[in-house]
Amino acid sequence: MKNKYLIITLLLLTAMASAKKITIKLATLAPQGSEMHALMVEMGQQWEAATDGNVALRIYPNGVVGDERDMIRKIRIGQIHAAAVTTEGLSVISPDVYGFLVPMLFDDFDDVDWVRNGIAEELENDFNENGFIILNWGDVGWAYWFTKKPLKNPQDLENMKIFTWAGDYHSDELWKNAGYHSVQIAYLDVLSGLQTGLIDAIATPSIIALSNQYIGSTKYMLDLKWGLVTGGTVIDKKIWNRIQPVHQEQMLNIAREIGVRQQVENRKLDQQAIAAMEQYGLIVYTPSAEELKTWKALVKSFYPLIRGSLIPEKIFDRVIQLKAEKDLQDTLITN
Repeated sequence: MKNKYLIITLLLLTAMASAKKITIKLATLAPQGSEMHALMVEMGQQWEAATDGNVALRIYPNGVVGDERDMIRKIRIGQIHAAAVTTEGLSVISPDVYGFLVPMLFDDFDDVDWVRNGIAEELENDFNENGFIILNWGDVGWAYWFTKKPLKNPQDLENMKIFTWAGDYHSDELWKNAGYHSVQIAYLDVLSGLQTGLIDAIATPSIIALSNQYIGSTKYMLDLKWGLVTGGTVIDKKIWNRIQPVHQEQMLNIAREIGVRQQVENRKLDQQAIAAMEQYGLIVYTPSAEELKTWKALVKSFYPLIRGSLIPEKIFDRVIQLKAEKDLQDTLITN
């Protein structure tokens, strides 16, 4: 009889231990085996160790859950719990992240860090109010124009079919109002869209162009930092609140350390990816000083279209202000 009660007790304890374990389902477009995927795997391993096995991370790479907007929608209905996404996915939660997409605003990563530090707390509070926790920030990389035909000036771009994310109606409308041809398709269909001619121009980071093998269709790249594609890892507050506070702190520290490493790695890979594609025939065009002025004039003409539509007025003004402060500081240091 004692043995029977002992067995029952052990089974109950095992069941209780199993019930405590939380499995977080995280989706991403990052390809399996990529550096980004490897860092997420490492994050999961560290989480499990830090929480004594009470938290496990299950990763769904390669966009198997769908596009980034699909990921956020599925988090909200409880099908998954977290996602590592770019500006596109983050903007579904808070349009303020579009502040990083002001064309040609940033000259270098020092500018990026200055602006991000200036608005990070505000952004994280906004995410929190919308039911999400930001685990880390990162940079996917500079968005360059990759095209099927040579692109040197804005007039060349007028004759191209520009990719915009399916569901991103603000960007689509902005391009069309400016006199350009925008085509909305799912990100997972970009390669086939380039191959079939549905689109022939995309502004994307070099590491994305390389990993997705756009080089087979886009032989030309404009060496101009069109914008920054930022990224971050978000988790639903409902599952986050089920985790013990001590474990939350440990997991957040791990996630942020992983985010810093990912950011450092991606910043190094930017030029490496371009060099690798040049070996496969990519033709990189660096605009002249006069052409650069033309591009900057185009961007300035976009501001009234961007402010208050694509980017909320408050965050647009704040980002422009922070960049002006950084430029002033750089001038004072130089002088």
